[in-house]
Amino acid sequence: MANTMTADMPAQRIKYKTSLYYMAAAVASLLLIWLALGIGFGEWSSPMSLDETIWQLRYPRVVTALLVGMALSVSGAALQALFENPLADPSLIGTSGGAALGVVLVLALGFGGIGIPFAAFTGSVLVCLFILACHRFLGGGQMGLLILGFVISAFCAAVVSLILFMSDDMVLRSATNWLSGSIAEAGFVPLRYSIISMVLGLAILLPLGRQLDGLMLGEAAAKSLGIKVGVVRCLVVIASALLTGAAVSLAGVIGFIGMMVPNLLAILFGGGRMRLMIWSGWLGAILLLVIDGTARHVAYPIDVPVGIVLALLGGPFFIWLFVRSSRR
Repeated sequence: MANTMTADMPAQRIKYKTSLYYMAAAVASLLLIWLALGIGFGEWSSPMSLDETIWQLRYPRVVTALLVGMALSVSGAALQALFENPLADPSLIGTSGGAALGVVLVLALGFGGIGIPFAAFTGSVLVCLFILACHRFLGGGQMGLLILGFVISAFCAAVVSLILFMSDDMVLRSATNWLSGSIAEAGFVPLRYSIISMVLGLAILLPLGRQLDGLMLGEAAAKSLGIKVGVVRCLVVIASALLTGAAVSLAGVIGFIGMMVPNLLAILFGGGRMRLMIWSGWLGAILLLVIDGTARHVAYPIDVPVGIVLALLGGPFFIWLFVRSSRR
């Protein structure tokens, strides 16, 4: 009896410590959200003292940053398992570019509302399916994936630039800043449409955690474990496209966060893919909120697009991760 109680003590301590970590993460998240709501005009003021107009401007921006950071980070964690490559990211492999192209096309045609997230999803899923097919045909590899992603991203960016250059529509002109990854330019699509798309993506993706763990062992190993590889890949593509398309329709093309966050968590804590996706969603949301708030405060009165800041941070991280993974 005494031995049983002694054996249960470490397990209870682990549960207690885990609960403390969860509580600390929740408190820190709420504190950061509170601080972000008060940032503006080069200073900080209590959100409770803001007038209604300012509150209506800052509240959607904070929510948008949280949603976009969560969606891109979860999508990045899933795509890295799908392609068996830690360098996979919605922006680097072209899915964000495809979503942006879809959005600009429907804006050029004069559509809005629910047509924007649908176009973003369609562009994202088509690019992801094309890359997956080419990746399998070429036999995989980091360089093959990166080259494909860069080429497709460049092509989508060129088409988007052509549409914007030839258009006199002020809506399309205003999309220029949005395409650089600006939370301030969110507004082409109502939040509710993007939230619905993200919820659907998460509902499809999170239950596939164990199957994604199997995919990372290789296709042959996954099939030996009874995983329906084709079905899983199709579901991951659809879910990632829903998340990426919703994020792009809200805030344009924001790169590197979907690569940085899952890799940092995997290096520091490890764990299964489902756990990694959940924690990536949390950390990605908070990280994007912190970067956006810091950029607004430091660079006031200039509103630096968060996509530019992340590109400056993500470039060195990408090089380090590429060298690290190449040496394995």
